[in-house]
Amino acid sequence: MGKTPVRMKAVVYALSPFQQKVMPGLWKDITTKIHHKVSENWISAALLVVPVVGTYEYVMYYKEQEKLSHRY
Repeated sequence: MGKTPVRMKAVVYALSPFQQKVMPGLWKDITTKIHHKVSENWISAALLVVPVVGTYEYVMYYKEQEKLSHRY
């Protein structure tokens, strides 16, 4: 005997118009939160930012030197 298919119902989530303040604390004092995150983890932030900025600066310098070398 074969299995009979069962029809599944879809679940739809929505916000109530009366409860629109779902995440008010997320944007409150965001500058203070970012400052605390960076000041607590400044070594990790530096290790992330310095190589990215260094690579970008190197590429810009290399492109400029490449342009200058092909002049006349």
